[in-house]
Amino acid sequence: MPALEMAQETGKLISWLKSEGETVVKGEPLLEIETDKAVMELEAPGDGVLAGIRVQAGTEVPVGQTIAWIVRPGETPPEDDARVASGRRTSAAAASLAEAVPDFPVSAVTDVRISPKARRLAVERGVALDQVRGSGAGGEILASDILAAAESRATAPGVQHTSSISRLMAERTTQSWTTVPHFFVVREMDARALNEARQKLGPEIEKVHGAKVTHTDLLVALVARVLLKHALMNASWTGNGVKANPGVNMAVAIAVNDGVVAPVIPNAHAAGLGEIASQRRDLTERARTGKLRPQDLLAGTFTISNLGMFGVDSFSAIITPPQAAILAVGRITDKVVAVDGRPSIRPMMSLTLSSDHRVVDGARAASFLRDLAEAIGNPQLWLQ
Repeated sequence: MPALEMAQETGKLISWLKSEGETVVKGEPLLEIETDKAVMELEAPGDGVLAGIRVQAGTEVPVGQTIAWIVRPGETPPEDDARVASGRRTSAAAASLAEAVPDFPVSAVTDVRISPKARRLAVERGVALDQVRGSGAGGEILASDILAAAESRATAPGVQHTSSISRLMAERTTQSWTTVPHFFVVREMDARALNEARQKLGPEIEKVHGAKVTHTDLLVALVARVLLKHALMNASWTGNGVKANPGVNMAVAIAVNDGVVAPVIPNAHAAGLGEIASQRRDLTERARTGKLRPQDLLAGTFTISNLGMFGVDSFSAIITPPQAAILAVGRITDKVVAVDGRPSIRPMMSLTLSSDHRVVDGARAASFLRDLAEAIGNPQLWLQ
């Protein structure tokens, strides 16, 4: 079981995408793993034959534990377990499944005629096989039987479903809030130039890159460039001190069914607006379909969380360690503001910067927001 993110202790094996004894090629999808942030496909690390599968779908596995081997054709894996290779689960394997799915009875995983797909679905959905009547030949349990049982179970009174993603996300958020000394700096900004830049640059970028430019894309590009002038805002806290990061890897918070993930646009300070828009669109699509790769979530140095599309005026976000800061973006809305001593209507947006006081102080955070306001007021100059 690989470590796909910082501080990860376990991973849940969601499904094998290859079967025991099947040939695999380096780089092709091999299995799906769930961490606290997302369900991700893991690619085969080399060519060979998948053998000696030790962990079945639905099991929570400690990082570093062997889950299978990829061997040369004709070879057998070290300490191969013939019971696993033959598809027969032993009492030990059943116990591990019972631990992963508490309401899954041990007797339900042995001596049952069931298709491999149906068995996997039963573990994933927590369906007890001794409560399912098979509709296949000779009473074999099919995938459709498991899905019907799961749907019936889901609609039964008192049944509650929990998500390990949302649970672990809550734990990490609590840890950050209780251990990182947060402070907040808020500034309202005139978004006229930002709107104009989107209208002017958007059509050509969509034509060339096939992606619509959003306000988030513009902010990713501008924040990344401003961060080059404010190295501490882009730094990390290591526990022993401050670590400078050579480039800006911008994490963008994205809402998914089970919570929020923050995939990373690497080297955003050097990327063009079209490239950023294309990458953001791809990451969003894969995040919402559970297809993020491990590398998509690694090495972020700063995070942007935009809730403007939900009608939120302003909010404060919690820092993602070891990053030093996160920028919370509210909606753009018309407000009456004073311009040269006279009331005027302007499209205004509120930005809230959450910072780690171990890394930066209030003056540096305010200086960063001042320069960001300048960039938002003249985005095309900064994007050249």
